[in-house]
Amino acid sequence: MTDETERATDAQLLFSYGTLRQPSVQQAVFGRLIEGRDASIVGYAQEWLAIADPAVIAASGSDRHPLLVPDPTAPPVPGTVFELTPDELAAADAYEVDDYERVQLPLDTGELAWVYVFAGTPA
Repeated sequence: MTDETERATDAQLLFSYGTLRQPSVQQAVFGRLIEGRDASIVGYAQEWLAIADPAVIAASGSDRHPLLVPDPTAPPVPGTVFELTPDELAAADAYEVDDYERVQLPLDTGELAWVYVFAGTPA
């Protein structure tokens, strides 16, 4: 099996609506730029979280990051779907602070993807 085949077989979908879409963050977290495609998530509203972790602030250039909280009346939140390897998904987990948790949610594309939401939010 080639590296490309292994990547496609093991691909994990991750929906990002925030800093993981920034080239500087992708380089810091994944060691490369990652192409994605547009998608949205419904049933959640985007709010803002103050970040204290200096490594996360250094990578993103900001101490304010977006955060999803449940809200069935909110308009769709736009973002990007990335196909990641399991190791890259683990790197994304290490980057996100404890206020976030990763859950699988449906996107407007019909795909099921991992999404970081406010910790404790029911999926």
